[in-house]
Amino acid sequence: MERKTIKEVYLAWREMKVSLVKESTFATYVTNAEKHILPVLGDMHSVKESNVQQFVLDKLKAGLSQRTVRDILLVLKMIVAYGTRQGWLEHCEWDIKFPTTAERHEFQVLTINEQRKLMTFLKSHFSFKNLGLYICLCTGLRIGEICALKWSDISVKTQTICIRRTIERVYVIEDGHKYTKLIISTPKSASSIRDIPISGDLLRLLKPIIGLINSTYFVLTNTEKPLEPRIYRHYYKRFMSKLNLPAMKFHGLRHTFATRCIESNCDYKTVSSILGHSSVSTTLNLYVHPDMGQKRKCIDKMLKSVR
Repeated sequence: MERKTIKEVYLAWREMKVSLVKESTFATYVTNAEKHILPVLGDMHSVKESNVQQFVLDKLKAGLSQRTVRDILLVLKMIVAYGTRQGWLEHCEWDIKFPTTAERHEFQVLTINEQRKLMTFLKSHFSFKNLGLYICLCTGLRIGEICALKWSDISVKTQTICIRRTIERVYVIEDGHKYTKLIISTPKSASSIRDIPISGDLLRLLKPIIGLINSTYFVLTNTEKPLEPRIYRHYYKRFMSKLNLPAMKFHGLRHTFATRCIESNCDYKTVSSILGHSSVSTTLNLYVHPDMGQKRKCIDKMLKSVR
């Protein structure tokens, strides 16, 4: 039985995988493998649990988040599983431990007053980029989704916005050559392909515009060329600074939308569907964090039922 190194298995796995996944997904896999896995484990013919456990701890110590390390580990598992099926690597079971964290990472959202201030300004200072920010606050779109949105995706008649594509710049490593590439592709997952209702306020902003534009143009530029997410982030950052609003990440607009939905007692399944999450559990884990008062009411309600 022929034995191969992790690097040799990776090269064969890469050739097999390229036609099976989205271009952006493939670029992420390749980057994780060539930037992180191969320099450390590439020359090994067998990857034991102790090797992987130390690899994980070293990556965490280097400052990578647990989520990033888990993504890297997923790629390693796919490579090793492929090598095992081909008979190039021996089968190994891993039980990798991650350090427990005492604190939950809290993302930043706008307060209701801050959101009102922002939305009022956006409505009274029209530009296509500002319209994009307003749409995000009304729909929870990701930055790649708003950058890829075309006028043809917006229907005043059905009062819906159709999410059918996303845009992102991916970091590519091919045979030692490194470069970035802008990709327009289908959304993050099947559940991210969705139709979102247009609110009354947003509809009033859109109606005067829809009949005057080219439906094939991108919303943020009103041209046939899209705006790159990196450039839109820079615009957003400067915009928030001028209004003296919190310097939170662009994704905070999505978090703000979702938080307002939960605060308004919208049912979790509906919120999950609007956001394009793959499961309700993702929405629950991100946005539903009962405080002590809610927990106390829950216990009191339960005890009343057995009196």
